[in-house]
Amino acid sequence: MPALLVLPLALALAYFALLDGWYLVRVPCAALRARLLQPRLLDLLAESRHAGRVLPSDLDLLLHMNNARYLREADVARAAHLARCGVLGALRALGARAVLAASCARYRRSLSLLEAFEVRTRLLGWDDRAFYLEARFVSPRDGFVCAVLRSSQHVLGTSPERVVQHLCKRRVESPELPEDLLLWIAYNKASSRLLRAESGVDDVAKDQ
Repeated sequence: MPALLVLPLALALAYFALLDGWYLVRVPCAALRARLLQPRLLDLLAESRHAGRVLPSDLDLLLHMNNARYLREADVARAAHLARCGVLGALRALGARAVLAASCARYRRSLSLLEAFEVRTRLLGWDDRAFYLEARFVSPRDGFVCAVLRSSQHVLGTSPERVVQHLCKRRVESPELPEDLLLWIAYNKASSRLLRAESGVDDVAKDQ
């Protein structure tokens, strides 16, 4: 019997040593749970909530949740949100996919060991290339927004407008994007132009 355990233990050790094991488990599980066990978000702009708690593995040297964990938790919550509102299903039906092209974060108050938090995710709007989402880390204790993350999900293989049209069965215009988001989008475009100029790549080579 002990010999029979050697192979699965070795495979498990290799899986977690060589791959980002928990991430590869959590993201698809969050999306499946959202799709199969949670009610569908009929309003494309509705907010979804994903509960979390700061674990010892999340801490930095100051015993706060480290900045990379905010991005990780936002990633898990975003996958669940896109599954609940039907965007992932629409992308799959259209033979397309979405990739994270840019993100930014503001940290307003630290989260401590075992502290609970909610990741509140919502779709802010879209343009001809990308969906724009916001994730807020909110303390259930007092409702304070501890961190805010914005992300740009570039759509490959189709357009955001076609994805929304597939979902809503009609053409839908994006809501007006917030001013600070428009400034961030402009920054990303300016950064892309500078990087292409530095590398000698012309404007035809678009960022993925």
